[in-house]
Amino acid sequence: MQPDGHHLAELNIGRLVALPDDPRVAEFMANLDRINGLGKRSPGFVWMMEGSGEPGTGNTETCLDGDPSFVTNLSVWETPATLDHFVWNTLHRQFVQRRAEWFEVLGDQHFVMWWVPEGHVPTLDEAMARLEALRRDGATPDAFDWPWLRAAGLLPERAAAG
Repeated sequence: MQPDGHHLAELNIGRLVALPDDPRVAEFMANLDRINGLGKRSPGFVWMMEGSGEPGTGNTETCLDGDPSFVTNLSVWETPATLDHFVWNTLHRQFVQRRAEWFEVLGDQHFVMWWVPEGHVPTLDEAMARLEALRRDGATPDAFDWPWLRAAGLLPERAAAG
């Protein structure tokens, strides 16, 4: 059950197949503002970590381990259902389905969700600690993934992967 007075935070990490200014990832980069804007206008959206605000950069300026190919997305949503709707029932889904064109396959878990008190703005360090906890301990109420939310009855089962 979602704790009273809490929202859902999520961190998603990807490693681009090329640097952000490379033509191989140009279509992805050209659509960042469009997809992020859609997310911000979606029901249940609360907050998103952003970069400088320069058009077409999203949050790509936030490098992990000094590598500009790593792209992070950190956001907060009112409920799992509102995040699920944005990810799988909007234009965002088409970009998820095409991720292999722009992103390397990462061997480690690269997505995590956790509960945050309403009004709390998570930091990237906090998010990385949750991701490490998920990698180390598996899904728990403190750091979890889509299958955990479904098993907990917080989202319906999905026929397609997601």
